[in-house]
Amino acid sequence: LVIFGGMSRIAKFTEFLVPIMAGIYLLTAFAIILLNIDKVPAMFALILHDAFSPQAAVGGGLGTAVITGVKRGLFSNEAGEGSVPNAAATADVTHPIKQGLVQAFGVYVDTWIVCSATAFIVLLTGQYTIGGELTGIALAQASLASIFGPLAPAAVSILILLFAFSSIVGNYYYGEINIAFFEGNTRKYLLVFRAGVVIMVFFGCLAELSLVWNLADLFMGFLCLTNLYAVIRLSKYARIALFDYVKQKKEGHEEPAFDPAILGDEHGIHAWGIDKIK
Repeated sequence: LVIFGGMSRIAKFTEFLVPIMAGIYLLTAFAIILLNIDKVPAMFALILHDAFSPQAAVGGGLGTAVITGVKRGLFSNEAGEGSVPNAAATADVTHPIKQGLVQAFGVYVDTWIVCSATAFIVLLTGQYTIGGELTGIALAQASLASIFGPLAPAAVSILILLFAFSSIVGNYYYGEINIAFFEGNTRKYLLVFRAGVVIMVFFGCLAELSLVWNLADLFMGFLCLTNLYAVIRLSKYARIALFDYVKQKKEGHEEPAFDPAILGDEHGIHAWGIDKIK
């Protein structure tokens, strides 16, 4: 119902839902930190000790931790994957660097704040044990239940449902805005794409969790290989735009304006300053 409503419905849905669910989750984590404020120093000591202890390197444990960290870090903020820029490109700003800075800040919000909040909840409630049976969502539910009672796991399930649903809708959005650049009958392409999204979501609901994670890691790897090549090719123009933005700010311009002509080569610019290019 959301994705077939087009971009306007997707935007309205995410604008309403995302701040609410993220706010509730972060407030919950903050409450747990306050309730266990005396344990906070020991928690940070544990994190630093286990991250740099010699035991972490035994049996390839360090390598496994790094690989898992890279995969889950990529999953949490998608930095370098090339997906979020699709949404950023639709922003209405006077200079692309302004939106680029916002997107860079989003990496810290996703990983340092939201993901760290989960780690703090798990470590402060004492539910985590090395090699224990509880992992993932079940561990987070048990941690919250130990503080807020038996209703907490159901509340976490609802929050995770909203997080997952908004992520699906967001990733669909990335695809739709690219299809707009296709030649020919884009309505037909959109219909096929929407049907494919619904089918894959249904498949993901039924498939084994390990298979879903492995497929996600595999395709994210492919996305990174494609996008990092583009980043290397475009880095020259990104630097030109950044220097232009910084220069205008130093000159006292509160709202720096972007002119594609500063790039020297306007080939491939389809969605910025079209009137100026013409």
